[in-house]
Amino acid sequence: MNQGILYNFVKQLNSEFIGPILVFVLLGAGLFFTFRLKFIPRYYLRAWREIFRNSKGGEKATTHAGMSPVQALTTSIASQVGTGNIVGVAMALLVGGPGALFWMWMSAILGMSTNFAEAVLGQLYKTHTADGHIVGGTAFYIHEGLRSKWLARLFSFFFILALGMIGVMVQANSISSALVTIIPGGINPLCVGAPLAVFVGLMICGGITRIAAFAENVVPLMAGIFIFGCIVYIGLHIDNLAAVFLKIIENAFSLQAGAGGAAGAAMMKAMRYGVSRGLFSNEAGLGTTPHAHAIAKVDHPYQQGMTAILGISIDLIVCTLAGLVLLLSGVLQPGTQLVGIQLMQASFEGTFGSVGNWFIAVSLFFFALSTIVGWYFFAAQNVRYLFGEKPIMAYRILVMILVVVASIVEVPLIWEMADTFNFFIVIPNVVALLYLSNKVVAERNRMAADYNK
Repeated sequence: MNQGILYNFVKQLNSEFIGPILVFVLLGAGLFFTFRLKFIPRYYLRAWREIFRNSKGGEKATTHAGMSPVQALTTSIASQVGTGNIVGVAMALLVGGPGALFWMWMSAILGMSTNFAEAVLGQLYKTHTADGHIVGGTAFYIHEGLRSKWLARLFSFFFILALGMIGVMVQANSISSALVTIIPGGINPLCVGAPLAVFVGLMICGGITRIAAFAENVVPLMAGIFIFGCIVYIGLHIDNLAAVFLKIIENAFSLQAGAGGAAGAAMMKAMRYGVSRGLFSNEAGLGTTPHAHAIAKVDHPYQQGMTAILGISIDLIVCTLAGLVLLLSGVLQPGTQLVGIQLMQASFEGTFGSVGNWFIAVSLFFFALSTIVGWYFFAAQNVRYLFGEKPIMAYRILVMILVVVASIVEVPLIWEMADTFNFFIVIPNVVALLYLSNKVVAERNRMAADYNK
């Protein structure tokens, strides 16, 4: 089959079938757990207090003992905060309108409850390998909780394929594309891909100790620099901020008809793209972050559940600030030829010149790099589940090769295929979450009892 035909087929399948189903499933899970857990986000400030208290002492990750709660949080954020926070937000606002940002906020609130459930189950069903490694994650609670080995294996297979291989390639290609285009005169993509592969190799070959250290030190710095840059931009355009917020709310609940459309079409479009972007950005329900939260060292599973909801809020802050910059810049015009990262680059370049362009390129580099490391770590847990410890080194070498290959090839087709494979990740995960919801509720009740003491 011609690659162009295959690409169009897969893209249409994702847009018209898989995408809407996944949004419905993830949104439904979020609503379910929000009500069953009696609106767990109301403990948000308490969660921050707990994480700051647990961060004292400087406890380090080890191969056999797992991670600290803070390290597990930053490792999960490494996955959640990625190129999608820039590219995905830009496209959601371009197509869905300013109101899409409001619906991102709503999906994040619902996602907190789902992420709490995932982290709790990750803790409840974690285990040790024969050589003493702590392992856990979605496949483990599908296997033990649902008593379905074949479904757990199916999840792991597609997880490794979608995120551990194809996803890694997409992120590496994003880095290569950004740096090649921004350097005057351009450079050979291999000059980006080869050093990047070496750097990634140094991170992942150090095992859990080095990955945790990388996440704990680099991820907060990465997010902090981007947040600071956005705040500076917003500060320079503060006079228009109130008008932008008004536009967001008006569009989010607009009952006006679009061109040739029914009444409320603008609102429905904003809701569709905002909810979709929010859910896929914070990854609540996708079964990714439980791999990090499962191996955190905590006294009670609900403690890591509360830590998990903080990752959603960090993702939301990054998405919100990126969205406000885009709306303040005025680049989101109908008929624009700019797409994805180009929209954010144009926003910053309009205010800061070429410095703004470099700022976005560097931000994209660290966002994509952290996602590569995070997804590798999650996928490695599934490799261990399927095959044990022996293939891990081979998988590390494969990841490095894929990083190099991705720097010199176009990846639109495999990006769409990764989205397709997400279907086979989300469905078994959500089934397990719903089936095991009583255990999650029990942990929530234990938390409430402890908090009331």
